[in-house]
Amino acid sequence: MTERKSDAWRAFCADLAGAGAVLDRGPATPLDQAEGLRYLSRLTRTALNMLVDSSDPDFPRIFMLCDDKLKIGADNPDNIYQQFCVRGNRRYRLSGARGTVPYLSVGTKANRYAIDGTMASTGEIEFDDVKLEPDGSFEVIVSKQREGTNWLPMADDTTLVIIRQTFEDKAGQVPATFHVECIDGPAHPALVTPDEIVAQLAQTCAWVKGTAQTFAGWTEMFACRPNRIFEHDQSFFQRAGGDPKIWYGHAYYDLAPGEMWEVTLNPPPGTRMWNFQLDNWWMESLDHVHHRIWVNNTQVTPEPDGSVRLICADTDPGYGNWLDLAGHRSGTALFRWIEAPSHPVPQCRVIRA
Repeated sequence: MTERKSDAWRAFCADLAGAGAVLDRGPATPLDQAEGLRYLSRLTRTALNMLVDSSDPDFPRIFMLCDDKLKIGADNPDNIYQQFCVRGNRRYRLSGARGTVPYLSVGTKANRYAIDGTMASTGEIEFDDVKLEPDGSFEVIVSKQREGTNWLPMADDTTLVIIRQTFEDKAGQVPATFHVECIDGPAHPALVTPDEIVAQLAQTCAWVKGTAQTFAGWTEMFACRPNRIFEHDQSFFQRAGGDPKIWYGHAYYDLAPGEMWEVTLNPPPGTRMWNFQLDNWWMESLDHVHHRIWVNNTQVTPEPDGSVRLICADTDPGYGNWLDLAGHRSGTALFRWIEAPSHPVPQCRVIRA
């Protein structure tokens, strides 16, 4: 008689329940706890997609780890994030059409979020360096050994490819399109086995717990110096999967009723792009579909001296460039310099409304 796996399912549910321990690290307010519960449900949903349905490196499937609801690690509202799972000893062909998105990068990663909260880069390519066909199409070979005109390196421990499309105007700019295939894999996927799915469910639990605990730790670190940009060694953020061409300035804001948070910056000449966003305690971007919670270099009115003044408040104060706190009095935030010649740290202060 075939062994039933009901015990394995119960073990998965019990293991996943352990992820709830992270809620005790967050604020006890009803809003923060409600967002925390929702966050864990979202992490579970995206982990199952990544580690069960999209996990076969011989038949890679491009999926979105983040969107307007799935939010992880200060996800950028200006971005489309796409990913696919790979194995370091395989070769892949990534093809498609460039579109008009202004910043487009692809990186291979060793995804260790379930182990130690890191996602080390094993190769990067930015599409200014990709040779395109006259019609805007492209082909990139993803492999350990150099191959083809456009090559994205992998390493033995590479497990994931991340595609970042960064827009200045998502409504007006055309996203790139992608197709991926494994060049040297088998002809057909293998049938799933009980041991395989049990292992995938265990990996799902580990990833949810590891990801939630990692970013809770980040928030606690930023909260030690509230209402200012947290200056930190950029290699720390690169190890978590950051783009090496981006400077990351995280922050934690904590405002009393009637207070606003002012952020002032001076973009260096030659800066390619920049943006700033407000996030909750769990490092999810706030609701950017219904609230103005982020801004980029194309969306601001500078001061007469060329500086840019951002005002984070409950309502528009009528000066500066307003960002909506969307019902939050505390949370995290992130400033990005994208391919800037220097990285001046934006200045912050708390002011009264």
